[in-house]
Amino acid sequence: MGTKTRQVIKNYNGIISGPMKSIYLTPNKTLASLVKDISPARYRIDQIWEGLYKQFYQHWEEFSNLPADLITYLEENFLISQLQPIDSITSNDNNTQKFLFKLSDGKFIEAVHIKTENRNTICISTQVGCQVGCIFCATGAAGFHRNLSADEIISQVSFFAHNLSKSGETITNIVLMGMGDPFLNYEQTVKSVDFFNHSDTFNFGARRITISTIGIPDKVRKFAEIGKQYNLAISLHAPNDDLRQKLVPIAKKISLDSILESAQYYIEKTNRRITYEYVLIENINDMDVHAKELAYILKEQNCHVNLIALNPNVHFEGNPPDDLTLRNFSQILLDNGIPTTVRNSQGAKIQAGCGQLSGQYLKNK
Repeated sequence: MGTKTRQVIKNYNGIISGPMKSIYLTPNKTLASLVKDISPARYRIDQIWEGLYKQFYQHWEEFSNLPADLITYLEENFLISQLQPIDSITSNDNNTQKFLFKLSDGKFIEAVHIKTENRNTICISTQVGCQVGCIFCATGAAGFHRNLSADEIISQVSFFAHNLSKSGETITNIVLMGMGDPFLNYEQTVKSVDFFNHSDTFNFGARRITISTIGIPDKVRKFAEIGKQYNLAISLHAPNDDLRQKLVPIAKKISLDSILESAQYYIEKTNRRITYEYVLIENINDMDVHAKELAYILKEQNCHVNLIALNPNVHFEGNPPDDLTLRNFSQILLDNGIPTTVRNSQGAKIQAGCGQLSGQYLKNK
């Protein structure tokens, strides 16, 4: 494993408890109406919006261009960040950084910044824990606690946007692939991605936003009806129901056929290619027969397969396949006309796969 840098973040007082509204979910016109008696000048709202969505300020005291009485009102009535960063871990090459955040109710979530050539990708969470229970996933081992609210999801992106702005960089891609399944928190997830996409807020292009799900057919169909060019990724991990049910407990209620049918509906409705994620585990789902079966069930679809070697963790005894097995599996798919990429697991460099940092923190605590 690569060398990593660990930083525990102390003396942070950004969390304000109490019945306060999220500034992110307060419309521009509503805020203008609320503050008009304190600061009637319309340009004050423009200054607030500039600070939130251009500078990505995390605290009201950063808005140095606002009058003191307006700052006081905003501090007393609106939260910006819903997150308290308390721990981070960074790869030796500085290209991957994972943060552990504490929420206002004491729960923990994780989010990751992955830097590659010309890209700053942010991988964010949508739930505290996960209901899916994939046997090889550290998040699933921790169980499910609750859904995140839209403002908690939004706060993750704002945090990283603020960090990157210090060096003149910006987020290029947002991936909802952290803790939890976005489609098991569908309404808050869609509210969040629409917020990211809105021209008055973050103004991220729809094609720069990817939602990853284990495959919830009715939600896949519903998502297709939105009419936006968001990317959709579905985690398969097996080419047949028997094997998938052993790896993914929720698969006992959801057949592969129903997932593939809903995926085809999405493809036809959006005219977008779908991505399938497949985690390879040594001697379990990485054999030639599995690759051939996977190629067969996907041969009629406009899709792309991402192959990911297992990220080992203490909750699962399995191992990743060797490089030769990984290449052979990929080549079988390619030979059968299935576009395939072997994806490098950036989190493996710092042993920071989904759920591992929060699990380690809670164990130490």
